[in-house]
Amino acid sequence: MKLCRFEAENRIAYGLIEGGSVFEIDMDPFSGTPANDIKKGNQRKLEEVRLLSPVIPSKIVAIGLNYKAHAAEFNKPLPEEPMLFMKPSTAVIGTGDNIVYPTHMSHRVDYEGELGVVIGKAAKDIPADKAKDYILGYTCFNDVTARDLQGKDVQYTRAKGFDTFACVGPCIETDFDPLNARVETYLDGEKKQDTSTQDMIFNVYELVSFVSYVMTLLPGDIIATGTPSGVGKMRPGNIVEVKIEGIGTLKNTVTDGKVFRKIWTKA
Repeated sequence: MKLCRFEAENRIAYGLIEGGSVFEIDMDPFSGTPANDIKKGNQRKLEEVRLLSPVIPSKIVAIGLNYKAHAAEFNKPLPEEPMLFMKPSTAVIGTGDNIVYPTHMSHRVDYEGELGVVIGKAAKDIPADKAKDYILGYTCFNDVTARDLQGKDVQYTRAKGFDTFACVGPCIETDFDPLNARVETYLDGEKKQDTSTQDMIFNVYELVSFVSYVMTLLPGDIIATGTPSGVGKMRPGNIVEVKIEGIGTLKNTVTDGKVFRKIWTKA
């Protein structure tokens, strides 16, 4: 089942994507309603609606260095436990929206295609073998990163937190195997990343469990599970696509941000 949020006729609604159509549903996917009880309403063609981010999370918990090849790419040792950082909900955009290049602060912005886990119900102190029960589904995620600021700041808040730096979509797939999924990223049609989630150091269920022992996960929260090798820079005008078989394609265009005067003055 592919759950989505969409805008049509100046109204936002949840829907189900089936083939080339969207069926409106009169419910919140996070209400706990069993899939068999979801009733389909008005039908529209996909091209007649604007797909939005399928969820607006209270928080995005992202995982660093969670693919063996990506750790090798940056000459980093394999972590002994998941490395967590946060992205704000204000960074979220959906498929078709523009990634704004923050030219007033950064000169190196990278794509990072990832599998995103969408939490379905509140989770706290969940063992890994129970984690599946707390997952609504999966989505494509682009953890856009100002690489130069990441190196400069050491911690990741600024580099990962700009508006438009959390691309999510096009939908939430509820019937999906996260342990053997292919994650691909394309820049202007050229493949840049192509790795199976089998290369993950910590799998999806281990990540949900680990994070839940740190903080309570709420319905709609996203865990971005880390990026494979092959990350690279984007420039204004580029089109970046994250494709995960079984979910779909998240597509965004990079646009040039305004060049501002220096926004602070050292006392």
